[in-house]
Amino acid sequence: MAPSEDSKGLLQAQVELWNQAYSFMKSVALAVALDLRIADAIHHHGGAATLSQILAGIGISPCKLHGLRRLMRVLTVAGTFTTTSSDDGQEPVYTLTTASRLLVSNGGGEEGSGSANLSPMLNHVLHQFRDSKLSMGLTAWFRHDDGETGTWPFDLMHGETFWEMSTRDGAANAIFNSAMAADSHFLMQIVLKEFSEIFAGIDSLVDVAGGVGGAAVAIAAAFPSLKCSVLDLPHVVAKAPCISNVQFVAGDMFDSIPPANAVLLKWILHDWSDDECVKILKNCKQAIPSRDAGGKVIIIDIVLGSKSSDAKLLETQVICDLDMMKLGGAERDEQEWRKIFLNAGFKDYNIMPVLGLRSIIQLYP
Repeated sequence: MAPSEDSKGLLQAQVELWNQAYSFMKSVALAVALDLRIADAIHHHGGAATLSQILAGIGISPCKLHGLRRLMRVLTVAGTFTTTSSDDGQEPVYTLTTASRLLVSNGGGEEGSGSANLSPMLNHVLHQFRDSKLSMGLTAWFRHDDGETGTWPFDLMHGETFWEMSTRDGAANAIFNSAMAADSHFLMQIVLKEFSEIFAGIDSLVDVAGGVGGAAVAIAAAFPSLKCSVLDLPHVVAKAPCISNVQFVAGDMFDSIPPANAVLLKWILHDWSDDECVKILKNCKQAIPSRDAGGKVIIIDIVLGSKSSDAKLLETQVICDLDMMKLGGAERDEQEWRKIFLNAGFKDYNIMPVLGLRSIIQLYP
C-alpha cells in the first residue's frame, strides 16, 4: 500500500518544510552539548563513552539517561558524534568525530598542545539559542535532579505545563487549535484519498483530543453514515464550530472516552509520556468493542526510523523528538510503541509508514 505520486510529492514537501522549520533544534542541541561539555566527557574516556559514562562525566543524574540518549541521537544524526556497539552489544558507544574534537576544551590533544578549540566561537554564534528559553530549559532540566517523570523543560522555564498555559491563555489556545486544524486539513485529504479503507465498516468513531474537529469533519464528509464525535477539554470544545454531522463532547481522555467502534488518535500520543500513553490507550480499549466486532484504535503519529533509507526524513523525526522532550512527550520507534501497546492490553497492531514523517497504526484489542 503506497500513496499516489501526487500525494508522495505533498508529503515530501511537508518533510522539507518541517526539516527547515525544526532545524533550529540542531542548533539548540549543539548549544546544550556545549553547556554540558559532552565532548569533554567523551574525550576524558579516551574519545569513546557510553551514555552512563557521559552522564557521570558531566555530573548529571542517572535519571536523565533517556533524555541524554535523545539529545545524543540528534547530535549523531547531525554528524557531531558517531556511534559504535559496545563489547557486549548492550549499550551504544559514542565517539568523537573530527568536528566534536574541535569542541574539546584543549582541542582533543594534550594540555599545552595548542590544538584548535572552536567552543568559544560557537558559543558566540549560538548565543541566541543558548539564551533562549528552550535551550536554557533543556540545560536546566538535565541538571535538575527530579526524575524524568517530574518537571519538564517547559515547566521549569514557565512555571506551568504547556497544557495549563493553554487552558488559561486564550491566545495560546487559539494558535494551537489553528495549527492542529491546518495539519488535519492537509493530512486528512491524503488519508481519505489514499487510505480510506481504514474507516471501512466502522459505524461510529471518536476523535480523541480532536480540537475544533478538523479531522472529524473530513471523515464525516467522506463517510456520511459514520457517526463522528470529538472529545476534548471544555475550553477547547467551547470554541468549536457548530457542525451538523459532528458531535463535540467535553471531557478528559485521562478519565474516560465515549464508546464507539473506533477511536482516532491523530498526533496525540507523542505529547505524552509512556505511562500517560498507556493510561489513554487503556481508556480507548474500554471504549471499543472486541476486534471481532470491529473494534480498533487508529493512531497517526511518527514511528522513528520507519523509512530509515530517507536521511532527511529521519533527521526531521529525531529533531522533532528533541523538541517534544520539552513538554514531556516523545517520538518513538516501533519497539517503544510495541511496549506501550502491550502494557495497555492490546494484542496486535499494524504500522503503515505511508504519510511521510508519520505512519498510520491500526491497534487491535
